Amino acid sequence: MSKQINVLAVDDDMINLKLLKSMLMKTGDVAEVIEAGNGSDAIGILKSRNDIDLILLDIIMPVMNGIEMLKVVRADENLKQLPIIVLTTDETKKGEALEYGANGFLMKPIRADQLKTKIETVIV
Repeated sequence: MSKQINVLAVDDDMINLKLLKSMLMKTGDVAEVIEAGNGSDAIGILKSRNDIDLILLDIIMPVMNGIEMLKVVRADENLKQLPIIVLTTDETKKGEALEYGANGFLMKPIRADQLKTKIETVIV
């Protein structure tokens, strides 16, 4: 990638968030990882910051799940172009996530090499 990016990581599991942050920071391509524990918190972050380049989004979360968040982001004129990679343990959610606008999909547990490759394919 030509520039470092800011990533919004959305997952209700704090251990998953810490692992993601660690993997992302080791790539050298990420300037900042902003963490959110559910879709509702993530939407609040997106509305208060205009420097997010990528969203890594868990599907199964309380308050607002990943599919609900996808719908909100894709319906917002200011946010709809943001690349979103969905992360989940439920393969049956892949079609639904892609239908609602996800740019990519990774199965948990996430491997660092897969994550880096997927990010490179959605960030232009």
